[in-house]
Amino acid sequence: MRSSILVPIGFAIATAVFWGLYGPALGKARGSWSPFKPYMLIGVAYLVWGVLGGLIGMRIFGDSWTFDGPQLPAAKFGFLAGSLGAFGALCLTAAVLNAKGFGGPALVMPIVFGGATMVNAVTELVLLKDRPAINPLLWLGMALVVAGIVLVRLYTPQAHPPMKPPTAAPATASGPSAVDAH
Repeated sequence: MRSSILVPIGFAIATAVFWGLYGPALGKARGSWSPFKPYMLIGVAYLVWGVLGGLIGMRIFGDSWTFDGPQLPAAKFGFLAGSLGAFGALCLTAAVLNAKGFGGPALVMPIVFGGATMVNAVTELVLLKDRPAINPLLWLGMALVVAGIVLVRLYTPQAHPPMKPPTAAPATASGPSAVDAH
């Protein structure tokens, strides 16, 4: 039985929400400690939720514990995908760390997710065995993604840095003014 198109779209929107909150949450993890302390806990969270989610999903779908023979691609590409995600999280941690004076997650996240859509499209194209003619609208879409990245970055509201306390007016050594004498 085929599911409604709303099911994958719903999960995609949920993913966008979770990953969209990832950058700001990572930005809040900054402190006097190394940026790799939160990164290590990101790995723990991936391990916990990945294993629990995988076990629940395997149970629901009646999967076996076999990962060899015809099941080998599940192991190979699952590990590859997890490694790519972990390296992406490492690069994201480094990007947010180094973007402190430039908007932090507000700079990094549009680039990450806009760029990811383009990398995905090009990868899918490269992996096709029979390459169809590329519709020029693909390139227009990529240009619009780049424009969207720039616009989102430029117009995302930012907190202003704390204001400096006002400096006291310099005292004059001339004594009381003529107004004070009356």
